[in-house]
Amino acid sequence: MPQSRPRSEPPPAGTQPQEADVLRQTLRSPGYLKLLFFCALISIPVSLASFWFLAALHNMERVMWTDLPEALGWDVPPWWWPLPLLLVAGVVVGLVVPHMRGNGGHLPAAGLHTGGASAGALPGVIIAAVASLPLGAVLGPEAPLIALGGGLALLFRNLAQAPVTPQGTALVGAAGAAAAIATIFGNPLIAAVLLIEVAGVGGPQLFAVMLPSLLSAGVGDLVFTGLGRWTGLKTGSLKLELGVPVPHLDVPDVLWAVLIAAALALALHPVLTGARVIAAYVLERPLLRTVQCALAAAACASLYALITGLSPADVTGSGQAMIGRLAADPHSWGVGALIGVLVFKGAGYAICLGSLRGGPIFPALCLGAVAGVLLGPLPGLGIVPAMGAGMAATAASALRLPVSSVVMVVLMLGGTAMIPVVIISAVVAFVVTELLPVGPPIPELPAVPAKPTAPATPAAPAAPAA
Repeated sequence: MPQSRPRSEPPPAGTQPQEADVLRQTLRSPGYLKLLFFCALISIPVSLASFWFLAALHNMERVMWTDLPEALGWDVPPWWWPLPLLLVAGVVVGLVVPHMRGNGGHLPAAGLHTGGASAGALPGVIIAAVASLPLGAVLGPEAPLIALGGGLALLFRNLAQAPVTPQGTALVGAAGAAAAIATIFGNPLIAAVLLIEVAGVGGPQLFAVMLPSLLSAGVGDLVFTGLGRWTGLKTGSLKLELGVPVPHLDVPDVLWAVLIAAALALALHPVLTGARVIAAYVLERPLLRTVQCALAAAACASLYALITGLSPADVTGSGQAMIGRLAADPHSWGVGALIGVLVFKGAGYAICLGSLRGGPIFPALCLGAVAGVLLGPLPGLGIVPAMGAGMAATAASALRLPVSSVVMVVLMLGGTAMIPVVIISAVVAFVVTELLPVGPPIPELPAVPAKPTAPATPAAPAAPAA
C-alpha cells in the first residue's frame, strides 16, 4: 500500500496543472490572442447585419399586421387575416427545408443550438425566417439570429483566409452567435450566459452542480432580504439601491411561485411533446404538411378572433409586443381573453415549433406572462411576482436552460426584487420538466448536398529542387 504524503509536502510538479496555470498559458499563446482579436473584429459586421435583419423583420411585421389592414379600412386585422399570410409562410418554408442547405435552420422543437453553423446555410435560414416570423408564425427570432451570427462569422473568417481548425471554427461560430443574439436582448450578459448554457459546456455534471447552487442562492437571498426587513439590521452588500418603488416579497408569493411553476411545467409538457410529434409528421412530406400546419396555426388565431372579438395578432407572432402591453396595463385584459390567448397561442406554438422556422424563447415568455396576469389576483399574490414566476417557469420548461431563463426574466423585470421568486420558479419548472417523459425523438432532417463546383485545374508539376 503506498504511503500517503505529509500534508506540508506540496504536490509533485507537473502531476496535475492548476486551472489558473492552464488558463494563463492559453491566454499567453499567440494563436489564442489572435483568435480573440479576430472575434472582436468580426463582431462589428455581425452586429450590424443582425441589427438590420431584426429591423427588417420588425418593419415587415408592422406592415403585414398594422399598416396593410389600416390601409384597407380595418382598425385591426379581420379574423381571416392570418390564413393567407401563413399559407404563404407554409409554402415557402416547405420548399426551403428539403431543397436548401441547412434546411432553413434547425427545428424549433429541438430547442436552441449553436453547433452546425455554416456560411452555406445562410440563404436558407434567412428566407425561412423572413417567410415565417413576419407572417405570423408563433416563434421568435433568436434561433435564426444564432444561425445568422455564426454563419456570418465563419463567412468573414473564410474571406479573410484565416487558418481553419476545429477549435477555431467552434470559437468563431460561438462568438458570432453571441454578437448576434445580444442585439435582440439589448444586453451582452444574457447573450454570454445563453450561449454558454446552450453550448452545454460541462455537460450534465454542470447542471447537477448548478441547480443546487442556483436554488440555494435564491433561497439565501430571500432569507437575507427577509431578515434585513424584519430586524432592521444591514449587512455589507454590492446590491444597488434603486430610486424606484419595488414590491416586497412575502411568504405567499414564494409558495404560490412553487405551485405556479409546477403547474405551468405540467401544462407546457403536452405542448412541447406535441411539437415533437408534429415535427415527425411534417418530415415525411415537407411541402404539403408544412402548409397544413401553417394553416392550422392560422386557424388557431382566427378562432381566437371569432370567439373573443379581438385581433388575431394577439395569438400570432412571437408575443414580444404583447408582453410589453401586459406589463404596462395588465388590468385591461379580461379573463376570457387571457384564457383564449393561453389556449390558442399555446396550440399555435406547438404547431409552429414542429413545422416552421424560428426560436422558442419569446412565445414561451409570453405564455408565462399571460398566465401570471391571470393568476395575479390569487390571495396573497400580486401581478409582478406572478408574471416573474410565470415567465421563469415557461422559459425554463421550454428551453431547459434554467440559468439563462433566470437572467432573461430578471433583466426583463428591470430590477432585482423578484430574483428569489424567479430562481425558485425556474428551478422547480426545470426539475418537473426533466422528470416528465421526454416524448418522441426529434427527427433528423435530411442533409441537402452542396452544389458541385467546377473541378480545379491541375497544378503544374513543381520544378525539381536545385
